Amino acid sequence: MLTRKFMTVREVADLAQVSEATGRHWIKQGELRAIDVGREFRIIPRDFERFLDLHATRTASERKPADPNEQGGSRTARG
Repeated sequence: MLTRKFMTVREVADLAQVSEATGRHWIKQGELRAIDVGREFRIIPRDFERFLDLHATRTASERKPADPNEQGGSRTARG
């Protein structure tokens, strides 16, 4: 039996202090995971917490060191 409490887009928007349109935009862009229930979305609180964590600013000590092998990393000039 399902015991999870789902959040509505309105609840997410209220907690994040943004408009419902912004909440739907996050979902449609794939930034915030949601469940499509007919014409509405439901969000699992853990997914909203993950979204907030991913979008939180970080101090220098919390940031992951840059990987020089990643695209957009430092480049050397060809000679």
